[in-house]
Amino acid sequence: MIQKFVQSALVLSAAMSAPAMAQAGMVAIPETNSGDSAWILTASALVLMMTLPGLALFYGGLVRAKNFLSVLVQCGAIAAIASVIWIVIGYSLAFSVDGNGFIGSLENVMFNGLLDSVRDGQTTGELAFALFQMTFAIITPALIVGAWVERARFGWVVAFSALWSLLIYVPVTRWVWGSGFLADQGVIDFAGGIVVHTTAGISALVVALMLGKRIGFPRTLMLPHSPALTVAGAGLLWVGWFGFNGGSALAANDAAASAIINTHVGASVAAIVWLVIERIKVGKATAVGFATGAVAGLATITPAAGVIGPGGAIILGILAGVVCFWFVGLVKGTLKIDDSLDVFAVHGIGGILGSVLLAVFASEALGGAGYAEGVGMASQLWVQVKAVAIVGAYSAVVTLIIGYMVSMVIPMRVSEDQERDGLDISSHGERAWDLD
Repeated sequence: MIQKFVQSALVLSAAMSAPAMAQAGMVAIPETNSGDSAWILTASALVLMMTLPGLALFYGGLVRAKNFLSVLVQCGAIAAIASVIWIVIGYSLAFSVDGNGFIGSLENVMFNGLLDSVRDGQTTGELAFALFQMTFAIITPALIVGAWVERARFGWVVAFSALWSLLIYVPVTRWVWGSGFLADQGVIDFAGGIVVHTTAGISALVVALMLGKRIGFPRTLMLPHSPALTVAGAGLLWVGWFGFNGGSALAANDAAASAIINTHVGASVAAIVWLVIERIKVGKATAVGFATGAVAGLATITPAAGVIGPGGAIILGILAGVVCFWFVGLVKGTLKIDDSLDVFAVHGIGGILGSVLLAVFASEALGGAGYAEGVGMASQLWVQVKAVAIVGAYSAVVTLIIGYMVSMVIPMRVSEDQERDGLDISSHGERAWDLD
């Protein structure tokens, strides 16, 4: 189904379920386009850069110096285990043609059958598509790292992340992007507001509650040891997000350009808004505030990047800055939940906000791509809210089960002595910084 956006033809069905542009009923394209393939390969590298080193530095700068290395190792280990799971079985369960609306089949185990294969409606080989999807499967569980920094046992982190990838990320990907039951109901998630940010954000909140607070929280001030590294990491995330959202068009075309423009303006506006709020509330506009605001804007624009216009992106950027800032204070200040690096408040709330409000800003009257035939703003809004609720509830319950299952074998937390010494030494026997 084709709609107009900035007087350019966009494939709306791609926008509704990208990056999974493989829904049944689309016309097969037997030959690949080298330009589109080159863009998807480049976008895959950009999204991997978001985790290694972008997210690792962004999170690493926010923790105390004695825990910096542990964050880098955790991000790296999660990237490695998620990659193996995706290749061995994850992709097949999420995107195989056979299967049902809840889970796929085993036909593509070990990427079997992907070489020289092209999915219906795509202009790149399926192997490139699987590679691109793998980078999403990597960064999603890595986002949750921010909820357990400075106190989670490394073995528990790796085991939990592996099971989380298989039992939460893979099924939800199937439901939304892999011709699953939510896709059949018309849910729109251009690049992961539901699949990535809602799942990770909700799970982060649950994990933070399960683990408990860091020693001294909230009485002891736990300042970021290197705001400079955090800003550098945010910069890498910002640039990498062009591949995250722009690559989700699965072609080097105007749809990708529109997604990148919206991504950039959403992040820019949210960063400015965050700085203004900080200046008003605390008297200083901080580097960490700039970085956090930008990431909040990026998370919020992600599900809507391909279906709204720049005007809608600006409004979402403003809302991201205001709403996510408020939730940071609510979670840590009012509720006293030690979601250490604000994963729920920034990624979870941002992803939910964008996933719901895209139903409004997708309207052609507001510069968006419009709706599917027979669908209006109200009905699309209901579909979005329902999908967020289902995925959020599923993520919370299964995270709770996985967390406790793993803890029966590997304790969740390090000992108090290990926590006081810092995870760099106690978990890895190394120091990030040798200051002697």
